[in-house]
Amino acid sequence: MSRIDDLPPLRDVIAAHDLRAKKSMGQNFLLDLNLTARIARVGGPLDGVDVLEVGPGPGGLTRGLLAEGARRVLAIEKDARCLPALAEIAAHYPGRLEVVNGDALEVDAAARLAAPWRVVANLPYNVGTELLVRWLTPPEWPPAWQSLTLMFQREVAERIVATPGSKAYGRLAVLAQWRCDTRIAMTLPPEAFTPPPKVSSAVVHLTALPAPRFAADPAVLERVVAKGFNQRRKMLRAALKGLVPDVEDRLRAAGLNPTDRAEQVPLEGWCALAREVKRA
Repeated sequence: MSRIDDLPPLRDVIAAHDLRAKKSMGQNFLLDLNLTARIARVGGPLDGVDVLEVGPGPGGLTRGLLAEGARRVLAIEKDARCLPALAEIAAHYPGRLEVVNGDALEVDAAARLAAPWRVVANLPYNVGTELLVRWLTPPEWPPAWQSLTLMFQREVAERIVATPGSKAYGRLAVLAQWRCDTRIAMTLPPEAFTPPPKVSSAVVHLTALPAPRFAADPAVLERVVAKGFNQRRKMLRAALKGLVPDVEDRLRAAGLNPTDRAEQVPLEGWCALAREVKRA
């Protein structure tokens, strides 16, 4: 039995259910239950908190969340092979774990959770970025969720916390830091996973701010930033060509130099540009 609960070690669970990680589903299983408990604690005490977990796999992080006191965990798992292992956890924690077999991009998690809830997940690599952008850009703010504790490839995590002028600075940094406080909470080597990925991973913690740092329409800001960084080596006037008819005038009205490049523009500048584009 494991140290955090009375359930079998994860290696035994994986062997019993023949759960080989699938590359096609972006799966890398984290088997160290002490490590999953640490990740569960990153966002603070979980007593009385509802938690959304995406891609639980055999349930290592799920067990950490429940052992750390989460009131209820909603686990969305696309891989039906993992359901029997998750059912065993649900039986061990009656009434506290709901497992949904489905695609996290299609499941309405907010309808199943009591706000404010948290997201804690070792996200599948193939949908992680898209899920993050969706969580960061709802029409209304503050969101239903309170914080996001997410594991990504280290390179992606560094893009979320990057500052202007750095190579990692881009769309994710702007969208994340516009509405959240962000930090890298911990890093994990490839050998912590089965199978080991080719790169290191990192856990990023994002705490929702009561209000965005600067005024902007989320859909417009996302569109402007995505276009600006799509050709980041070009000057802004070229990278943003076609966004609006008078793009150079809009750049100047936002206080930006049309000959600057996207990575030089601070968060406030992107928000000012989004406001100008919306007026167009």
